[in-house]
Amino acid sequence: MAGDPVNLLGLARTELEAFVAERFGAKPFRARQLMKWLYRRGVADFAAMTDLAQEFRSQLAEAATVAVPEIVEEQRSTDGTRKWMLRMDRVQGIEMVYIPEPDRGTLCISSQVGCAMDCSFCSTAQQGFNRNLSVAEIVGQVFLAQRELRDTRLGARAITNIVFMGMGEPLANYRNVVPAMRIFMDDLGYDLSRRRVTLSTSGLVPQIYKLAEETNVALAVSLHAPDDVLRNELVPINRKHPIAELLTACWHYLDEQNGRSVTFEYVMLEGINDSPAQARALARLLKGHPAKVNLIPFNPFPGTRYRRSSAPVIQRFRDELLQRGVLATVRRTRGEDIDAACGQLAGRVIDRTTVRLGNKVIGVAVQT
Repeated sequence: MAGDPVNLLGLARTELEAFVAERFGAKPFRARQLMKWLYRRGVADFAAMTDLAQEFRSQLAEAATVAVPEIVEEQRSTDGTRKWMLRMDRVQGIEMVYIPEPDRGTLCISSQVGCAMDCSFCSTAQQGFNRNLSVAEIVGQVFLAQRELRDTRLGARAITNIVFMGMGEPLANYRNVVPAMRIFMDDLGYDLSRRRVTLSTSGLVPQIYKLAEETNVALAVSLHAPDDVLRNELVPINRKHPIAELLTACWHYLDEQNGRSVTFEYVMLEGINDSPAQARALARLLKGHPAKVNLIPFNPFPGTRYRRSSAPVIQRFRDELLQRGVLATVRRTRGEDIDAACGQLAGRVIDRTTVRLGNKVIGVAVQT
């Protein structure tokens, strides 16, 4: 039993079965019992897992732990949105957001401390990048939110949807994000359908192809421009994987996974990407494909040079898309009064790297 206790959060079903077999000689059903206690009931205290044998609980207490991030600060919006600052180690912090709706509860989680993608309109990008989150740190966000929300929706499931739209580029942390998503969808884990787990990417094309071979979740792509010249400025990874290459990967993903559609996120920036002509160009890119566009009013942050497009301009842009057969919706801004809206998460990123895609695209570290 030597060594540090093993954090059970983040262990897939097969890994947990192997752990209890190798450490304690326990049968696989013990691992299944543990998963139900952890994910269905949100229990971290082994002593409280009453259908486990007393000896097994004592063994677990010596060899294992259930470690979750520490809450540093919680903020609540007037619209019901909640944002938590979580401490991931001695100095690093990330942010996580819960968005309640009458028929759902969406948890927006982070995959990295900071982000190296350098999208010019995103507050997270301005913080720089420190490191990837582990599987346990990703799953731990959901475990923690479930605990905090336990009494908020009596008789209903507090978290019905999980979206990787917080801090970081999920596909740049592929090795840890994919196992976490499998736990979210495991029927002994959080038991979410594949359509209720959404991965949002700025467009790491090789990883989209890899994702198509390994898992099946809803795919969202941060597009934000209808042409390469503008997208190179807004989303620098486009210089390495231009729009045509990105769209080909998206259609391949749907073909392989029998998906319904790809959601293309498009932040509305006044005078930058919001003209009727740009809407028509976007429609030409997507028409005839299983795509929907989510128009996102820009959410300002300190030091930004961008401004939000007006409501009439956003509506005109949407109408141009609809008239050309492209499904489009306008995202309702939530949590803006606590800086919890899309693109506003900042966290606390210390010892950041100097890698910024705005200056250098080739050679950025990406997990596979």
